[in-house]
Amino acid sequence: MLDRGTPRGRALRLSPGERWATFDCYGTLVDWNAGLRDALGSDELLARYHEVEPQVQAEDPSRSYREVMREGARRLGVDADPAETLPDWPVFTDVRPALEEARDRGWRLAILSNTDRDLLDASIAAIAVPFDLTVVASEIGSYKPAPGHWHAFEERVGRVPDAHVAQSHFHDVVPALSLGIPTVWVNRLGESGDPQPTVELPGLAGLAGALERL
Repeated sequence: MLDRGTPRGRALRLSPGERWATFDCYGTLVDWNAGLRDALGSDELLARYHEVEPQVQAEDPSRSYREVMREGARRLGVDADPAETLPDWPVFTDVRPALEEARDRGWRLAILSNTDRDLLDASIAAIAVPFDLTVVASEIGSYKPAPGHWHAFEERVGRVPDAHVAQSHFHDVVPALSLGIPTVWVNRLGESGDPQPTVELPGLAGLAGALERL
């Protein structure tokens, strides 16, 4: 089943022993840096955007992600709409086999993303692996690292996930750990950060085994 957005408050029917892994999308599954670098025009602007975007999101969590990106670009002095190119941003090559293996081992997959519904749907189509549930910022009025995505997941599933998988330490690893959720840090950029994740991987290769060990 390819989820198109379970309404808030509607619980899913769970089977005994069901295991859920939640994922960030951009930076973890889709190459956010590559896509945004092309949209903004340089590595320097990309680095500055990393600092600006969380400020824009925190100022008004009700903004759609399109509006966040436009405002971020405007503050950098860039006349661009990065959301126009987002549906074409590349999927990391290790994503599809890792997700397919996790599904084959019985894991249910969900995405918790700081984005808009139509933008995420386009990225899921590019990933070409089905997800059982998706939660997007524009529908819950909350951006990670605030805990709204995990609260929305718990409302719909009846409990928190068994693991959260993400590249961003700031947006995902820290808040998930604070909620008692085991984390798989997909440290694609070779960064360091505290607190330490439950498991750290350099990419998504080996994900299914890591999930089994949690």
